[in-house]
Amino acid sequence: MTINSFTEAKRPKRPIKQQLEYQRPEYQRPEYQRPEYQRPNLIVPDVSTVPEVPDDYMETPEIGLDESIFTCPNRGRVAIFIDGANLFYAALQLGIEINYAKLLGCLAKDSKLLRAFFYTGVDPTNEKQQGFLLWMRRNGYRVITKDLVQFPDGSKKANLDVEIAVDMMNLAPYYDTAVLVSGDGDLAYAVNAVSYQGSRVEVVSLRSMTSESLIDVADCFVDLDAIKKHIQKESDSEYSYRPLSNFDIHPPIHAEQPHYPKS
Repeated sequence: MTINSFTEAKRPKRPIKQQLEYQRPEYQRPEYQRPEYQRPNLIVPDVSTVPEVPDDYMETPEIGLDESIFTCPNRGRVAIFIDGANLFYAALQLGIEINYAKLLGCLAKDSKLLRAFFYTGVDPTNEKQQGFLLWMRRNGYRVITKDLVQFPDGSKKANLDVEIAVDMMNLAPYYDTAVLVSGDGDLAYAVNAVSYQGSRVEVVSLRSMTSESLIDVADCFVDLDAIKKHIQKESDSEYSYRPLSNFDIHPPIHAEQPHYPKS
């Protein structure tokens, strides 16, 4: 007997598997039963549980201001951006000195003040100016400073347009109305960008020192001449503001001077 025949004799024969036919069960879509709508019970909130106003907001003093000056009835949260040098020259043209406590209350009238920024160039050696800025910080203003740069003609100036524009853009989600106290046309693009973010922009400046491009993009323009009696200084008990260390008077470089035809 050969080896192959022996192996075949010992190997058991396996039964042949029969291939079973798979029958897929018929799919039956379940019936959808829409739940019955139940109207929720409306809960009337308790007014006494309304939280207090955060410390970020500041209550402003009452001022007898003409209601027609600020036309928007609901200004919401207000942020104020003041170009110190521009405001100084405007007050100089009007022949007044600014009472900055009254100015703050006037610009934020009947609104919640989020922040009030004051931008100015500084001379660290000028003690009187440092005293004024300290008074501003302790009376509701956030003071933003930059060192003065001396020009060949002897004048000194610090341009803070970039700082104003950046702060207006960064804080736009947190305020409803921006009050820009400046007539500088270089800020027109920033004002337009803030408006596209949904914030209202009011420009306050002297009309003869305000750029036409800035007025065109603002939602509201307020002439300082119309509110000067509400913001002017009545005594010498307050600090006076001077943008230059040598107190020389130089008109703003960037302010456009519109010319009006004589009637």
